[in-house]
Amino acid sequence: MNVLVIGNGGREHAVIQALKKSPKVTKLYAMKGNAGIAKDAELVNVDYCNVKAVGDWVDQKGDIDFTVVTPDDPLALGLVDELESRGHRAFGPKKNAAIIEASKAFSKELMKKYGIPTASYETFDDYALAVEYVKKCNIPVVLKADGLALGKGVLICKTREEALQGLAEMMLDQKFGSAGNKVVVEEFLEGPEVSCLAFTDGKTIKPMITSCDHKRALDNDEGLNTGGMGTFSPAPFFGEKSAKEVMEKIMQPTVSAMNAEGRPFKGVLYFGLMKTKDGYKVIEYNARFGDPETQVILPMLKTDLLEIFEAIVDERLNEVEIEWEKGACVCLVLASGGYPEKYEKGKEIVIGDLDKDVILCHAGTAEKDGRLVTSGGRVLGVCAKGEDVEAARNKVYANAEKICFDGMYYRKDIGIKYREIAKE
Repeated sequence: MNVLVIGNGGREHAVIQALKKSPKVTKLYAMKGNAGIAKDAELVNVDYCNVKAVGDWVDQKGDIDFTVVTPDDPLALGLVDELESRGHRAFGPKKNAAIIEASKAFSKELMKKYGIPTASYETFDDYALAVEYVKKCNIPVVLKADGLALGKGVLICKTREEALQGLAEMMLDQKFGSAGNKVVVEEFLEGPEVSCLAFTDGKTIKPMITSCDHKRALDNDEGLNTGGMGTFSPAPFFGEKSAKEVMEKIMQPTVSAMNAEGRPFKGVLYFGLMKTKDGYKVIEYNARFGDPETQVILPMLKTDLLEIFEAIVDERLNEVEIEWEKGACVCLVLASGGYPEKYEKGKEIVIGDLDKDVILCHAGTAEKDGRLVTSGGRVLGVCAKGEDVEAARNKVYANAEKICFDGMYYRKDIGIKYREIAKE
């Protein structure tokens, strides 16, 4: 089969590396890809947010058997709908289901309507009313841009002044563009966080192994929110009791709720959860693989990924047994100086002799005049497996020292947090 993967980041590189293992795959294409993906797939220079242009290219190519749509924007724009309307097989939720990520207000209202545990909240599209509410609400408070904001549209405000400033940045200054025209003001929850991703065909739900993301730019979860500075898997505190609670109170009710709303969800559903004193609560939904969660989850997958994707499209996921490797995996993101704010591109990347079992997921990389250079804020993901998180972590950091580019920085504490929390 000829398979097209939509996207150009570390997540897409991880997906492509997993698909390469499938005996069913004849050739891989990537739209638009990056310098690392170019080693594993043929790059296609088409704007994947122009759904008609993507459909036209697939039509003209004539031999694409399957398309995997991974980023949030083309999903929200209806790329899967467009491809299916032209008779092509495509993996990912349709536009009316991808709204679960594309609109924070929609997802909060869904949870409220169907009794899915989440933080209390209010939604505002009027700046003055939002200010009036924030002047009186409990602090700390969380502000969320309603729309898609590259994983950065969330502000945790520890003071009332920070909250008021955040509202102005979102709603007046348009810091996150039109995503901030509507804002969700949410109760601040406390507890360890876990990313629980699941494959679903709208009927059957098969959870993946858990992972823990590190959103803040700096050590000890300080600094600005980013798209993710590193991950490790599995979450040390998440055992069978947690898995049962999350399936019964969150995963199954969410899939059932989407069906009841006439928005059946087929694809990867991401549950960003917090373990509070009152049990697990949903922080956010994503309508696709997370980044950089995918970089620690897929290396542990033993089952053929394409087989899973096809089963989801055909609504026969119940027929597939999904197996995972034992042990752990860690991903460390190497970022450009200045990220997540302003940063320079075009810095030459020098990669030394990495250990053979280290996995390198390219994100913001490009080739220029035969040299590997930076082209984004998150540049590379250094990933490694081990018998436990500590072993994987040691391997990742030892190999990160063999990579350099001007301004490169990374967190030194990926994989450390939650050690003290006992697994049930």
